[in-house]
Formats: sequence, C-alpha cells, structure tokens
Amino acid sequence: MRPTQARNGTPGSPWWEQLPDDFRGHIGDTELDASHWLQVQSVAALERFVRVPLATAVATAMTTSLSEPGRVAREFEALRFYEPLARAGDATRVFVAPPKDVPIEARPLCSTWWRGTEIKRRELRFTSPFVPLNPAAAPGFARLKRNAVSHAEHWCHGDTPRPTLIVLHGFAADMPWVNASALALHSLYHAGHDILLFTFPHHGPRAEPCAPFRGYGVFGNGLLHFNEVTLQAIHDLRVFIDLFRSRGVERIGAAGISLGGYTAALLASVDDRLDYCIPVVPGVSPIDAFLDWQPTGMLLSSLMRSQGVGVAEMRGLVAVHNPLSYESPMAGERVLIIGGAGDIVTRPRHVELLHHHWPRSTMHWFAGSHLLHLGRDDYLRRMRVHIDRWSQQ
Repeated sequence: MRPTQARNGTPGSPWWEQLPDDFRGHIGDTELDASHWLQVQSVAALERFVRVPLATAVATAMTTSLSEPGRVAREFEALRFYEPLARAGDATRVFVAPPKDVPIEARPLCSTWWRGTEIKRRELRFTSPFVPLNPAAAPGFARLKRNAVSHAEHWCHGDTPRPTLIVLHGFAADMPWVNASALALHSLYHAGHDILLFTFPHHGPRAEPCAPFRGYGVFGNGLLHFNEVTLQAIHDLRVFIDLFRSRGVERIGAAGISLGGYTAALLASVDDRLDYCIPVVPGVSPIDAFLDWQPTGMLLSSLMRSQGVGVAEMRGLVAVHNPLSYESPMAGERVLIIGGAGDIVTRPRHVELLHHHWPRSTMHWFAGSHLLHLGRDDYLRRMRVHIDRWSQQ
C-alpha cells in the first residue's frame, strides 16, 4: 500500500494515519516470491526464531526504563510534544543545524591491508553540542557522559579530497569490521573512495559503562529518549558532513543496514548535501515493527492501552524522526533501496513504503532475510554501480 492511500485517515492526512492499524500483519509480496518461493519461505521461517533475542533485548531495555511508578504517564505526556512537529513536516524546525567549526579530534589507528592496498584509518571524535529538541529530555542527556562524545572510524587516503561514503550500522552491530565486510568497503576504498564508519549513539565507545549490551541505551532510557537519540545521530552526522565540506569533499553519500538504513534515509530527507542514499533492509515504521515482534508487541500494546493510545496515534508520537514525515530534497533516482524478500524484522511491506515515498527510486530485492543476505553479491554490484554513478565530479 502506498502511503498516499488513506485507510484510517482522510486524503492528505499524515502517513501514520493512512496506514491500517493491522499494517504490521501485512507481509507484502516481492518479485522473488514466485521464482524463489522455497528459499524465501525457508529464511523467513528461520528468522522467526532469530528475531526473538532481538525483541527480548528491546523489551528488557524498555521495561527497565519504565519501571519507576508514574514514569509511563510522564513519558507519554512528553511524547505529545513531537506529534505537531512531525505533522508540520518542516525538517528545519526539528533538525537544527549544528554550530560551525566544532573541534574534532583525530587519532591514528593501525592500518590494514587489502589486496596490496594500505587502508589508512583514524578515529574521529568530538564532544557533541547536541541539545535535545524537547526540554523535558535534557536532564536525561546530561547524565550520559560517554554518549555525549561522538565517534567514527575514518578510512582516509589523506592526499586529496575524495568521494566519501558514510556508513551507518544496525542496532547492536556497531563493529567496523562487520560493516566493512557486509558492504565490501575494502574494495570501495581500493577504488579511491574515502569511508566514514559512524557510531550510532549508545553503541561502541558511546555506550555507558553499565549498559548490559550494545545499543541498550537507545531503548533503555525511556520513550522520550528514543525520539531524541535519532535526532542526536543526525545532528552528529551533520558535523562530520561539515568537516568533509570544509576540506573540499564534493561528493558524499550514505548507506546503512537496518537501523543504519533508517538513519541514512532520514539523513537524506533532511540534509541536501548528500548525493545519494542506499538504505539496506531499512526499518521504516518502528511502532509497527515492535508490535509485530514478541515480546515487544505485548509490552508496547499494554503500555498503549494503559494510556488510551491507539496504533495510529502511537506512530505519530515517534514520527518526528521518520523519513516518511519529510519531503526529501534528494531526487528519487539517487536512492537505491535494498530489501530482503524473506525479511520478518523489517517486512517487505515496510520497505515498499520507503520506495513509494521516493518516486523514481530503485528497489532491489534479494532472496534472503534481515540477517541472512542470500544474493548479497548481486546487490553489492548494484550498490557499486550506484555509488560510482553519483560520485562522479
């Protein structure tokens, strides 16, 4: 279903009111369902079991953060701050540009080698000047010392300004070597590109010492913090883009997997300095995904009932950081969206929403799932063509 087709709402109403309440149960068909039926069904069946630990981790973090008496009611009241901003769809009001000339510290890392090419690496870090959009979130952010320092690993040739790809990792998958392998980044560097591997808030060195697992703080600090943490990620990414522009880099793209794909799509929706975007198995409607997963579905449904909040309203409370909420400055032909036909973490129907949001964008399906990327070589070749096309000076 296209987001322009009203179901719950009226024509012209925001996307979260147009989707049916049971959208989470809409699997969606892809062009591979007929030709690779057995393969698609097999990986989907396997992923049902693999999805449980992810959903359990998210539910555990959410439960812990909302256990204080009265916390749930206060969180939902604070969330109502965001819905009018999302409904207005004005990215300049939500994504405030960071200050210029933020001091960035660079520290050399050991080089690695790939097919005779030295990959020069360095760590970039800066104290994030991010200020929460909602004043109610400020005290929580002030307590998080490690998350206040933004980190990235920069593969930089160090000679002349090069086309640069910003890579955004998935939830709990922040290790640079994992993302480098998944997206064949070594070959891209070998071909002359620079690469920035960004660390999403509450991951890697940004995780607080008491965090029980990678990414815990994304969901472990309450629903209000969940909204702001994505705004923080976009803010910090724009500081890095400022850095590249100041050093003469003319072509910058973004690619990401899962949560990283969601963030890449959001960045392309609010910053006109990107030249291309490649979301891979991106999340699109977090609320529908959480309701689909278990045990997060039971937990979130219980919280919503306790506050008298329906599905559409709940989507609207977190839509402030959703790429569907903004008219992107990026032309559709510059967007390549990659989805798994057997993905049950971010189902094909979700990915199609993003595809329809960007007219003329390219949709590529592989016969795998969220975690098992069968047919990966095909989509890596397609990514490379896309990157090379839009990285030309």
